Amino acid sequence: MQKIKSLMTRQGLKSPQESLSDLGAIESLRVPGKEEFRELREQPSDPQAEQELINSIEQVYFSVDSFDIVKYELEKLPPVLNLQELEAYRDKLKQQQAAVSKKVADLILEKQPAYVKELERVTSLQTGLQLAAVICTNGRRHLNIAKEGFTQASLGLLANQRKRQLLIGLLKSLRTIKTLQRTDVRLSEMLEEEDYPGAIQLCLECQKAASTFKHYSCISELNSKLQDTLEQIEEQLDVALSKICKNFDINHYTKVQQAYRLLGKTQTAMDQLHMHFTQAIHNTVFQVVLGYVELCAGNTDTKFQKLQYKDLCTHVTPDSYIPCLADLCKALWEVMLSYYRTMEWHEKHDNEDTASASEGSNMIGTEETNFDRGYIKKKLEHGLTRIWQDVQLKVKTYLLGTDLSIFKYDDFIFVLDIISRLMQVGEEFCGSKSEVLQESIRKQSVNYFKNYHRTRLDELRMFLENETWELCPVKSNFSILQLHYESDEQEKSAYQEYDSDSDVPEELKRDYVDEQTGDGPVKSVSRETLKSRKKSDYSLNKVNAPILTNTTLNVIRLVGKYMQMMNILKPIAFDVIHFMSQLFDYYLYAIYTFFGRNDSLESTGLGLSSSRLRTTLNRIQESLIDLEVSADPTATLTAAEERKEKVPSPHLSHLVVLTSGDTLYGLAERVVATESLVFLAEQFEFLQPHLDAVMPAVKKPFLQQFYSQTVSTASELRKPIYWIVAGKALDYEQMLLLMANVKWDVKEIMSQHNIYVDALLKEFEQFNRRLNEVSKRVRIPLPVSNILWEHCIRLANRTIVEGYANVKKCSNEGRALMQLDFQQFLMKLEKLTDIRPIPDKEFVETYIKAYYLTENDMERWIKEHREYSTKQLTNLVNVCLGSHINKKARQKLLAAIDDIDRPKR
Repeated sequence: MQKIKSLMTRQGLKSPQESLSDLGAIESLRVPGKEEFRELREQPSDPQAEQELINSIEQVYFSVDSFDIVKYELEKLPPVLNLQELEAYRDKLKQQQAAVSKKVADLILEKQPAYVKELERVTSLQTGLQLAAVICTNGRRHLNIAKEGFTQASLGLLANQRKRQLLIGLLKSLRTIKTLQRTDVRLSEMLEEEDYPGAIQLCLECQKAASTFKHYSCISELNSKLQDTLEQIEEQLDVALSKICKNFDINHYTKVQQAYRLLGKTQTAMDQLHMHFTQAIHNTVFQVVLGYVELCAGNTDTKFQKLQYKDLCTHVTPDSYIPCLADLCKALWEVMLSYYRTMEWHEKHDNEDTASASEGSNMIGTEETNFDRGYIKKKLEHGLTRIWQDVQLKVKTYLLGTDLSIFKYDDFIFVLDIISRLMQVGEEFCGSKSEVLQESIRKQSVNYFKNYHRTRLDELRMFLENETWELCPVKSNFSILQLHYESDEQEKSAYQEYDSDSDVPEELKRDYVDEQTGDGPVKSVSRETLKSRKKSDYSLNKVNAPILTNTTLNVIRLVGKYMQMMNILKPIAFDVIHFMSQLFDYYLYAIYTFFGRNDSLESTGLGLSSSRLRTTLNRIQESLIDLEVSADPTATLTAAEERKEKVPSPHLSHLVVLTSGDTLYGLAERVVATESLVFLAEQFEFLQPHLDAVMPAVKKPFLQQFYSQTVSTASELRKPIYWIVAGKALDYEQMLLLMANVKWDVKEIMSQHNIYVDALLKEFEQFNRRLNEVSKRVRIPLPVSNILWEHCIRLANRTIVEGYANVKKCSNEGRALMQLDFQQFLMKLEKLTDIRPIPDKEFVETYIKAYYLTENDMERWIKEHREYSTKQLTNLVNVCLGSHINKKARQKLLAAIDDIDRPKR
């Protein structure tokens, strides 16, 4: 390091310490530039070689600062100079100098940032010292001026200034006292302007100011006066708070709450508010009912004002009952709305207060505010249920004041609609069920609807007994879904869709025309109106057009009303659905009674209904049909009550003729009746999702049973009803007579079929023509046509078997003739009908082939084929006797037949 310092000295450089010792030379100090350092550092070098060069420098060069390098080198020159040696020595010195310079440059560049930073600090220190010197100089100069200019006159001025300030303070106090004396006038003005926060703020400031100047005698009475004023403000504030209950105004309520907050009585305000709401509910309902009672009384008698609300409700007349109820519910709704908006106001301001409190630092004030906010929130939430309970009790009292059974259906529906909407508002208001109103209205609704339903059932019986089962034209897309049922979203009640005269939805009026007398459940549309419409709209034989009657439409109309009742008042949904199911039950039972009951055919075992249908019909008969002609005087009260729930069995109109062969025994009427029932069942299927949605969970099994065991069985009535037609459409007895004349014990195989086959085919052709004639009056759906053909073919085939069972003697050739006859019958029949396969074809063929069975095979066959009657089986055994069965085998087979027949006896 000493060597480096010496070299720096030799080259005219100074150390940092030396540079700092001369502040005046700071600006002239030259620090090697970065470019110079970079050039030195960028030269290619070998650190080890450079270090060796530095180490090879003689020690004398680092001895003292006064060492003369040039003189030392000249003295070292030899006497005889050799240019080449001199140049080599010179190059060595240059290399040593370059190594030292590079080393110095590296050290300087390494220490340069610290050097510059230290230099800046020294410069800053120098500036600060110069500024301090200037400040000291100025201070001494000002002290000299003050010392020379201070006199007694100046002290006098200061004393006068102090006295002036005291007088100004006194004047300010006197003005404040004067303002306090006039405060009551400003307070009155602010109260008239309903600026309650400002009035309270002013009053509190005055109290604070009065306590400040209480040492003045003129302020002695001001404190008590301000306290009285503050109490007066609180009274007016309470009155202002009560106005919120009927007509919530956000600006008004904001002022009131700000005022109570200034008083520190937010909890007290909330307690008072709930008292006001309770009182508002009572006063509102009393004033509304009182207004209608006095208006209907038509006098100025004040006796009604002294009555209790419960007694006052009994004086409401039927004419004013519904308008009064509507206004009553509307007034209560306004009170509930005000309460709801009050809650919204507090939720909004609580969020704002929370946000502002999180920015503040007053923890004590924040905790107190949070406590008040929590109290108010709980109070408001508890008040929701309390207020709704009060509303329910008031409305319930009103409802009990009048017997609702005096109202017509539409008026009663209107009452239910109003109450339903109120309950919906209440449930949205507080989130709880309307138990009080629900139970009250449910009892009255069930009683009312039970009587109404009984009347409708009697009307339905009357319609059914006067129905001629003529087709009622409707649009091809008509369905029960086109009727206007009320929904929760509809602002307009469903009953307003009905015409006042006919009580029928306008949509329904457009969808059908009474072609008969106009005496049906709705007003008929004229034939001219019908003709003026497009023919495509109404067509009796239009493919897939609904087949129904006026009575069917009447049932659909009733279903619409029942749905309306159910939607308006869901608590009685089960009762309504139960009554609605009775409409369908009675209609189904009537169709079966009119067209499907035939003891003679059922006794044959051919036309029996399915077990499910029989169970349904028995259930309807036991639960709904009154089979007694007159009341038994000895019957118990319970039995009499049960009879009130039942309806007499309907009787078919004498105008309906079911005995004429030309009309296929009333086939048109049967089709209209049966298919209208099927259509009605389809409409009920459409309603199932909606009924399931409103049906209480515990009652859903009833609905499922109704659909699975009743609605779904409607189409099953087709079989017994159309079986009766099929049983009379063909002359099966004549065919049996023709078959009895045939000789079956022939000895040769015949090539020609018997005449009874042609006679039977002619019967089918006649049946087909009559069926086409009926279809011109009434469209016969394909399922109905198929069932008719199936029944006729089945009966014909069973008649053929019965004819074969009457044969006394039969040969193998005779059995072959039977097969020939039957095959001829099948071949011709397949040209008349598209039904495939032919019903009971195997029934005939199996019976014919059984003739050829051996004893053991026949015994097994008899046990397996129980579809044949005892007579048919016995005849088969007797005919086979002598051919391939002996007497002993005959006895055995007859015993087997007897065993099969025994369980049936």
